[in-house]
This record gives sequence, C-alpha cells and structure tokens, in this order.
Amino acid sequence: MTHVHFIGIGGSGLSAIARLLQESGTTVTGSDREHSPFVDDLREIGITAYIGHAAERITGADLVVRSSAIPDHNVEVVAARAAGIPVYKRSDYLGSLMEDKIGIAIAGTHGKTSTTAMMAWTLTELGEDPSFIVGGVIDGMNVNARAGKGETFVIEADEYDRMFLGLKPTIGIVTNLEHDHPDIYPTAESFREAFVNFVSLLPENGVLIACGDDAGAADLVKDANVKTILYGLSESNAQSNSRGGFDFEFQSAKVSLQVPGMHNVLNALAVMSVIAYLGLSLKDAADALGRFAGTGRRFELLGEINGISVYDDYAHHPTEIRATLAAARARHPESRIWVVWQPHTYSRTQLLFEEFAQAFGDADQVIVVEVYKSREPEQDFSSALVVEAMQHPSAKFIAGLKETSHYLISKLKSNDILLVLSAGDANEINQDVLKALNVLANQERKRR
Repeated sequence: MTHVHFIGIGGSGLSAIARLLQESGTTVTGSDREHSPFVDDLREIGITAYIGHAAERITGADLVVRSSAIPDHNVEVVAARAAGIPVYKRSDYLGSLMEDKIGIAIAGTHGKTSTTAMMAWTLTELGEDPSFIVGGVIDGMNVNARAGKGETFVIEADEYDRMFLGLKPTIGIVTNLEHDHPDIYPTAESFREAFVNFVSLLPENGVLIACGDDAGAADLVKDANVKTILYGLSESNAQSNSRGGFDFEFQSAKVSLQVPGMHNVLNALAVMSVIAYLGLSLKDAADALGRFAGTGRRFELLGEINGISVYDDYAHHPTEIRATLAAARARHPESRIWVVWQPHTYSRTQLLFEEFAQAFGDADQVIVVEVYKSREPEQDFSSALVVEAMQHPSAKFIAGLKETSHYLISKLKSNDILLVLSAGDANEINQDVLKALNVLANQERKRR
C-alpha cells in the first residue's frame, strides 16, 4: 500500500487530495505549520495530521507532496530528499489522479470554487458518483473532496503557481480571465499565456467551455484546437426569485437558484453546458442546482443574532468584491450593509489599486484593515492608502482585527448585514462579532 505524506496538509488544496487518497485506500499522513478546520476534518477520517514540521514526520512515506507555500529548505522536504523519497508539488501529482477518468477542470480568475462545487454537487445528485477536488467545503455534503466510482473527475483548476498545467482534463471550463497573482504572473500577457497552455492540455476529443460574456475567456476560443462551447446570460432570461437567487432557462430546462448573485447564474450555466455535453438529463440537473446551497466562505451566512446577519466571503479581487456586494444588495435591498475588507498580498493590492478603490459602491459602510501579506515579505505599504483614494462617503481604515471587531460591535444595529471579505485571517472578526452579539442577546434575555 502506498504511503503519501503531505506538507501543508491543512490548506484547502492539499487537504482535498489527502481526503481523496484516503478514501481510495492510500495511507496518508501530513503536517502543517498551524492548525486549521481542515486538519480536524482529516483527523476525523483517520488521517494522522501533525502540527509543526519535523524530519521524522516523513518516516515510512513512499512519496511526499508539498503545497506551493512550502520552500525547498523546509525540514521535511530536506529530509525526504536526503532519504531518496520523491517530492512533488501539487501540479506534478494531480494529473496522475485523473488518468482513465473524464476530467472536468474548472479554471478562471473568479468563480472556480463555486462552479466546481456546483458541478460536483450536480453530478452526485444525478447518480454519476464523481471523484472531485474543490477549494472549499460543499454545503450539504460537508466535504471538499471525494473518491467516487463514476467516470468523471471534477477538479478546481488553480492557476496559482501554474498548478493547473499538471492536469489531464477532457473538459475544460474557463469562467473568466483577468490578470491576477502578479507575484507569479508579472504581466497580463504572462497570465493569459498560462491559460492558453491550460487549453492546450485538452485532447483532440476534448472540449473547451468558456463564458462568452467575459472578453478574456471568450478570447481563448481562437487559440483552441478542440471543440468549443460558449455560454452567457443572453440566452438565460434570468430573473430574481423569492429564494434570494435567480431563475433562468437553459435549453428549455428551468433552473431556480437559491445561491445569490448573477455571477452564480453564470456558474450554473457552465455546469448546465457540461451536463448537455455529457448527454445527461437537463431537467434533473436543473432540479439539482435548485437544491445547491453554496460553498464554505462564499457568501456564507454564519449566523443571525438580534436581526444582525453575519456573512463570510473569500473575495479578494475587485471583480469578486463587486459581484459579492451586488449579491448582498439583491438579497438584502432594505438593509444597511457593512463590509470589512482585508487586502490579500501587497502585489495584488498595488497592481489593482484603482479598481479596489472603486469596488465598494454597493456597501453602506466600508472598513479596510491592514494588508494580509501572505507569502510576501513585509513592505512599506499600507491599505490606508486605498481608503484615501476611495470616493466612498463612509470608508474607514482600522489596522487591527480586534480593533475592527470592537468598533463593529459598538455600531451594528438590527437589520444590518456584516460581510467580511478575506482570503487571510480576517474571518476571525466574524467569530468575535458573533460571540459578542450572543453575549449581548443573553444579557438582554436575562433583563426581561
């Protein structure tokens, strides 16, 4: 039996692969620098996941897989190489998992996780029993990966560190294409070139399904040497519904979404395009999409206390912020929307500075905290500069997360919406606020 050790197992990417391998009968161990909810989930299914890195962690492993964030000098990487154990990056390893399957790879600057989750959910509901790897936990399934016995393998095709160029897809989806990850792709041209290379992975009998409403995605069609399918809102006749989402049609199949936002209509259209291509029931797929409840950290309602609703979202690009805020406004048209934004990486914040400054029009109150540097070294740059550039009448800079939580607790009122946008650690604000609101609610009940 093969033993695979993961360095960085607590992240969304490697935790998903670890789960899938465990379910396939592989012996799996792993380590991470710090604890995460994914670590708890993996331990529950019998995976040994260590906190902290040490050379002895790799004992017994046949191969090691490391996340993009793990450097060459990591003690476990060094120990594995010294012992002659192969060390792979995610991009080097994932393709092997897709062999002998119909690989459905979902790529794009935005919407990858939600579309991949929708795709995995729909195929599962249709009884296709897909294998899948998603960058977030699927509501109603409570997992981010599964080793299915069906013919399809659904995977989120992450462009960071060119991971998606190691995949072996049969069906490629591109939701959109906007320059991102300037630490990896310094120019828009280099970013597009990576997607051209992704499309070139498709075999002669494969298909590229791209969003025709997005100029960047649609432009990839001219470089494709395979069958191409475009999807877009023009054929959908989308209308808002009483569930907080939108109703639309696809080839006479009527879909009624409960997840909010027009961006989710586009995500669902991508899924329906795949279902049609595979020759599966469009009506059954439409019904399944109507039952899709969302994905963790994608406009996720964490709680509602004293009329205050608290949402968590992963948006960290101006386009994603605008889409999420538009969805929040559509679902809560009469509420006061508070948004907390934690910029993610100095390079992205500086590259898209003007776009970020103009992205918050649908929010009533905006709080910007300090940049989450992630993998980058400390820089002499503050997100306070973005606030200064904003034309928004109620934008405020508060550097620290605890200070932000205290400020919100003193200001939030019934019927307010709090939406925290972060790909870093600012989601702890949600927990602090919910805890404080719960204490206040209990105190109020006791006074009665």
